[in-house]
Amino acid sequence: MTKFIDLTLNGISTGAIYAAVALALVLIWRATRILNFAQGAMLMVTTFIASGVIDDTGSYWLGFAIALLSGLILGAVVERVLIRRVESAPPLNAVIVALGLYTLLVAVAGMIWGNSPRSFPSAFSIRGFKVGGTRLLFSPNDLFIVLVVIAVALGLAVLFRATSLGLQMRAAAFQPEIAQLLGVRVRRMFTLGWALAALVGALAGVLVAPSVFLGPNNFDPILIIGFVAAVMGGLESPPGAVVGGVVLGLALSYVSGYEGSALVPLAALAILVLVLLVRPTGLFSATRERRV
Repeated sequence: MTKFIDLTLNGISTGAIYAAVALALVLIWRATRILNFAQGAMLMVTTFIASGVIDDTGSYWLGFAIALLSGLILGAVVERVLIRRVESAPPLNAVIVALGLYTLLVAVAGMIWGNSPRSFPSAFSIRGFKVGGTRLLFSPNDLFIVLVVIAVALGLAVLFRATSLGLQMRAAAFQPEIAQLLGVRVRRMFTLGWALAALVGALAGVLVAPSVFLGPNNFDPILIIGFVAAVMGGLESPPGAVVGGVVLGLALSYVSGYEGSALVPLAALAILVLVLLVRPTGLFSATRERRV
């Protein structure tokens, strides 16, 4: 029973990290209708920047803030310099550009910071809570991660459903020509969407780095599983991304704990295929025609 509880708590904490990555993918999809396969490399760069600030100043929270700010700037620059050139082209063009950006960022990070994984501090203690005489595999830092991800998901849901800015971003993504005729500054909305998605990605990088260590390629598995979580949630629902991330985290935690970690990638693939077979549009997608 204790093992089951530990695996459940571990699944919730890791699932929250998957959810954070999924939220970044969902945000950029809802804002621009583009899947950003360079998201893992972008959050890796911002996490390296945060690591440098923490090493130089000794302040975790300053590094945390700098990571978010650098993510915001990086996302806006990527959209203005690269993505804007292919926004009106076939969707495959943007995918190719994103993959090229991923390759470039990984190579540059290796040249600047090296390829050896390094540790990254956590916001709070990673020592599990003690209940009675049992030490749980759920720490104050895990609780912090879960609460932050829930807050971000709720904030994004409110942004897209209850604010004028969110409605403009949705309109620009679905019907850019009509939105422009109605006075929406479409290109500015695209830039904002990329900037906010990169900010959420930077947040995910800082949250996951203490668990996977920091290296140019260390975030790739997290991005893949985060993508699976986003698809499970319907690719358009921030709450769906959170639920998808947590469900996936729980499932993979049980597989790793009872069957071995070698089966985790296969289990993630099986879950994705099952969801696509049962509900191709995702578990939380709207079944009716979508209206902006």
